[in-house]
Amino acid sequence: MTNYDIADYFTMLSKLMDLHGEDSFKSKSYSIAAYNIEKLPSELVLMTDAEMHNTKGIGASTAKKIREILDTGKLAVLEEMIQRTPSGVLEIMQVKGLGPKKVAVIWKEMGIESIGELEYACHENRLASFKGFGQKTQEAVLQNIAFIRNSQGFHLWSEIAVIANDWVMKLKGSFPQYQFVLTGAVRRQMEVLAQIEILSDMPEGMLLKYWQNVPSLKVEEQEQGRVVLLQIPDAPTVKFYFVKKEQFHSELFRSSCSAIFLEAFTRQYQLDENSLSEEDIFAKNKLQFIPVPMRETAEILQRAATNNVPELIVTKDIKAIIHSHSKWSDGQETIETMAKHAIDKGFEYLVLSDHSQAAFYANGLTPERIAAQHEEIDVLNEQLKPFKIFKSIEADILNDGSLDYDHSVLATFDLVIASVHSNLKMTEEKAMQRLLKAIQNPYTTILGHMTGRLLLSREGYPLDHKMIIDACADHGVVIEINAHPRRLDIDWRWIDYALTKGVLLSIDPDAHSLSGYDDIYYGCMAAQKGGLTPAHNLSSFSLVDFEAFLNKRKTNYLH
Repeated sequence: MTNYDIADYFTMLSKLMDLHGEDSFKSKSYSIAAYNIEKLPSELVLMTDAEMHNTKGIGASTAKKIREILDTGKLAVLEEMIQRTPSGVLEIMQVKGLGPKKVAVIWKEMGIESIGELEYACHENRLASFKGFGQKTQEAVLQNIAFIRNSQGFHLWSEIAVIANDWVMKLKGSFPQYQFVLTGAVRRQMEVLAQIEILSDMPEGMLLKYWQNVPSLKVEEQEQGRVVLLQIPDAPTVKFYFVKKEQFHSELFRSSCSAIFLEAFTRQYQLDENSLSEEDIFAKNKLQFIPVPMRETAEILQRAATNNVPELIVTKDIKAIIHSHSKWSDGQETIETMAKHAIDKGFEYLVLSDHSQAAFYANGLTPERIAAQHEEIDVLNEQLKPFKIFKSIEADILNDGSLDYDHSVLATFDLVIASVHSNLKMTEEKAMQRLLKAIQNPYTTILGHMTGRLLLSREGYPLDHKMIIDACADHGVVIEINAHPRRLDIDWRWIDYALTKGVLLSIDPDAHSLSGYDDIYYGCMAAQKGGLTPAHNLSSFSLVDFEAFLNKRKTNYLH
């Protein structure tokens, strides 16, 4: 163990003491000890206890702790501090530019306990608006989080798809005579994946020669050169499959299916190794073509056999921005700017859903501010006709399942999105009680980000999905597909069940900025995996149909 390793124990102890508001004098003394240990000319591991005591900058107490570290590999006082600190907060402490005091604010005042939650808060512009931070700090935090993620080996589809397409474009540019196609999980639009997979008919040796001068590149050949892994520091692993040109489409099909789907297909149907295309594979087996995102389960093959595979939703089918925030709460832009941007992008209407009063951290709206906001919306609607801004709110589902306002306030909105934002650590029993009561509230129009998950960062609270979906069917509540690439909540695996129960879904960007509108793309990609069609997606309704939907719902549930 080097002096630097030992110094790290004291540095960490000092930071955790500051984080927890412990004795500042002791904290500083441990920081000084770490500094002194790093500067020592001799290695502590080679010293006797007497030599440590006589070393300048090493007192008796520090020497005793050093001996404990050297003998046990641990420091009891540090272990105790670690036990008192959530693991996610410890990870946040690794984000460059955030000292213990800032981390303490993030944890104790903002209620953030993981890097994923912190990243999401930055995307909502929440960190920049919090006292003691600012826009530059927020941007630096996002950059440093991105660096951490790139070094940990897991990725969101939204992150990896961009890189993957760039790889393919560059390879096609360098080798136009060969085919390069994305395959595997990235082609199936899996929300989380570990690597980029590319299929090619180029000779395997040619690729290795192409990359031979790239520094720090690690190459691993598998399956006698048929598969090659390329690993570059701070970048996703790239897995190449090499096939003969005549087998390209059969291998593309094989590598683009889940194991369950492929096993079911090969058990029931024939895969011609010399197929001319993927369409050819389905046609020869008298099956309707199954889009790549839906090649997950065996059941979809039964639907293809009866020509019952749906025409999947695409981004051009989205007619409106439902669920957006403005400067009235934690958004970055004014209502007018958000509306005009929606018009510029060809949308017919905007559902403005700022945070409710319980979300104090997001500048949630009091009843008085709601009235003022509605006046502003009325003025803008006159100016922007025929475009329309609908008066909505993202109402917090409180701990007892009630919504954040009484019925007299809720009645002033055109529609209400009900979401859980606090006390997320619940048992299934508690979570079910809370959500079912909110669904039963006649003013709840849309159930927002149903499980509260943040992909790769925070698991959603446990739910009986079928019971929640059934309740939404009974009470005419729409279920949101939150399109933020870190949420994608409701999970696509439950979309089909919701459709069988007649529940409407709604791909909503939860936009806190102008760029947030573009997240509908990720929502559509996830929705495709669940078989969603425009007819069953609320944000695909025209303005006329949307108003008819709201009027019908009020007639049925608000009487």
